[in-house]
Amino acid sequence: MIVITGATGNVGRPLVELLADAGHAVTAVSRAQSAPLPTRPGVVTAAADLADVATLAPALAGADALFLLVSGAGAHVDGPALMKHAEAAGVRRVVLQSSQAVGTRPGTPSHAPLVELEDAVRGSAMEWTILRPGGFASNALAWVPMVQETNTVHAPFGDVALPVVDPLDIAEVAAVVLTEDGHAGRTYEITGPVAITPREQVAEIAAATGRPLEFVELTPEDALRQMATFMPSAVAEGTLAILGNPTDAEQAISPHVEELLGRPARGFGEWAERFAAAYGA
Repeated sequence: MIVITGATGNVGRPLVELLADAGHAVTAVSRAQSAPLPTRPGVVTAAADLADVATLAPALAGADALFLLVSGAGAHVDGPALMKHAEAAGVRRVVLQSSQAVGTRPGTPSHAPLVELEDAVRGSAMEWTILRPGGFASNALAWVPMVQETNTVHAPFGDVALPVVDPLDIAEVAAVVLTEDGHAGRTYEITGPVAITPREQVAEIAAATGRPLEFVELTPEDALRQMATFMPSAVAEGTLAILGNPTDAEQAISPHVEELLGRPARGFGEWAERFAAAYGA
């Protein structure tokens, strides 16, 4: 049995569905029950808050593998205690969804909790694998209200390109490393196939939806004020630093998706076509 935390999210939900459709028994774990959990034969659901790792213990009973996805860049999760609960339950394999920034920006406050969580996973007695995705294509869903109301997108750094990744690719990679041998002790970078700017992303959404969209560039200061309304200020500042001044490593294309899945990573345009209805296509 495989336990998936963050099961209602952009990665957790398709991961639950992929594993269940392949015949694996899955426990889908979510903190909030407001969003419906995936329903498939072989899937059971459980509620847990990783800020209190003891709440996850019942879901771990009888589990062989654990996919660990935490919100808020890993803040408020006691990694060593969580690993002890998993080990005591007999879990033999753990896969952590971390962040590319843990490797590219060591020491930054925004990702310090994930650094600690990675250390706890590596120090466990279980087989471990760490996934480090870059920015998500699905972050563009934050533009939905603007698109629907005004046919415009307001965002900073319109001409800075990053290889954003389709969350479905992360889910497919996670399914592979959770169920196949040969990935213990590995850290995989997960990116899209090409670097793409926010302005180009808006053009792809326009093509997918048939809407005449305009891109309006925000100042970094305005963007920070907006982001700080729904995320911790340190995380907002760290995110803007990557968006506005990415390192060479953050703009590089990782080969790991193609190596693990046997096909190139999905491009942003394919993601936009799948989610065109969300924008009112």
